[in-house]
Amino acid sequence: MQSNASPVMLALVSSLFIAAQVPAQAPRPIFTDPQRDSIYPARSQVLHIPSGGVHINGLAYIAEGAHPHPAVILLHGLPGNEKNLDLAQAIRRAGWDVITFNYRGSWGSPGEFRFANNLEDAESVIAFVRDTANVRALNLDPRRIVIAGHSMGGWVTALTASHHPELLGAILISAADMGSIHAIPRDQMVKLMADDMESLAGVTAESMADEIIANGSRWTFGSAATDGLAHMPMLVLTANDGLASHVEPLVRQARALGNKRIVVVHHATDHSWNDSRIFLESRVIGWLEKLN
Repeated sequence: MQSNASPVMLALVSSLFIAAQVPAQAPRPIFTDPQRDSIYPARSQVLHIPSGGVHINGLAYIAEGAHPHPAVILLHGLPGNEKNLDLAQAIRRAGWDVITFNYRGSWGSPGEFRFANNLEDAESVIAFVRDTANVRALNLDPRRIVIAGHSMGGWVTALTASHHPELLGAILISAADMGSIHAIPRDQMVKLMADDMESLAGVTAESMADEIIANGSRWTFGSAATDGLAHMPMLVLTANDGLASHVEPLVRQARALGNKRIVVVHHATDHSWNDSRIFLESRVIGWLEKLN
């Protein structure tokens, strides 16, 4: 059906409709592409990151512009069906490089999956992005690195950040304290680990449960709240997934160490933030912009 409205009126109505879909608090990178830099455009680069004698798979989302960018290392959970790549794209639009990767033995990365390996892989990625050649190739500033993780990735983030007080900050999204579950009965833990095993290599639900039981007491969030987190800017995002209590010891103890730079936000959504992606991106980018 043909409309009698003028082109100007149609454009106005269209812009109002788009604005209505965007929360008032949403930063512009959530809904606006940057003006293209024809000399230094945004790009992606496949990564092969050495860790534990193999090269794990990664992808760098490189922001546009000639100047070195701050960077976010973004870690997925267990097994990592939700990788938050929409968040990675939004962070890049905000002017940050984003480094994503798959742990050893997960999603095609060589090697065998182990929780201990996850921690080692995070250390390897930090070393990788600080290597002089990679700093140049990825156009990033190694002095301005934030580590962020979802679910199990939040656990890796917390334990890793506690050893790297020089990091610019840490973000925990629906973080699961993998160490805190070590005391539950083994048969229950095996059931807990049994989902989505097809994405993991060299591991069984039983071996995963046994690794947690053997090491969990030294892998808790409480044990991560050391002097390394005493001054670390942290964004802690929790949801209605039963995991908010997991991060309470970490936040409480870090604050007891004198950390006054912890922001805790609870939102009524599920573990993967399925109906709150704009909210998630807005909170993360708003927090990053205050660091940058």
